[in-house]
Amino acid sequence: MFKKVLIPTDGSALSEQSANAGILFARSTGAEVVALYVTQPFAATLGFDGMSAAYAISDTEYEKANAALAQKHLKAVADRAETAGVNVSTHAVSNFNIADGIVQAGIDYHCDIIFMSSHGRSGFSRLLLGSVTTKVLALTHSPVLVYKVKDEVKK
Repeated sequence: MFKKVLIPTDGSALSEQSANAGILFARSTGAEVVALYVTQPFAATLGFDGMSAAYAISDTEYEKANAALAQKHLKAVADRAETAGVNVSTHAVSNFNIADGIVQAGIDYHCDIIFMSSHGRSGFSRLLLGSVTTKVLALTHSPVLVYKVKDEVKK
């Protein structure tokens, strides 16, 4: 049924947990994994949080740093997929809106389903932080499997 599973990652521990589950899902359905990392263009940082001014970073340095970060996180997903015996391709894209980037990548790479995580936030924290997953659900016409990540064990 599913031939290509889009797995977006941001490199966080929660994203890694979701990617692992997505890889197992892909393996169980005989699908290929399309690992995705979405960056925002340099212009998105200007005037928003003052990052470029605060760190005196140029657009070239910003793009190089993002490319390196994307490759690092995509390689981690690709290595896990290959270990699991799942075919994988990796893609880094840039979009002003992360959710738009995920949805467009699903279209561009002909994915049958998007497999992504949710923090499970509610109330005020959800209002403040927003949810890329919620935005993807609102924007896409593709099926989305939302994996609720497990909380870390508290000691």
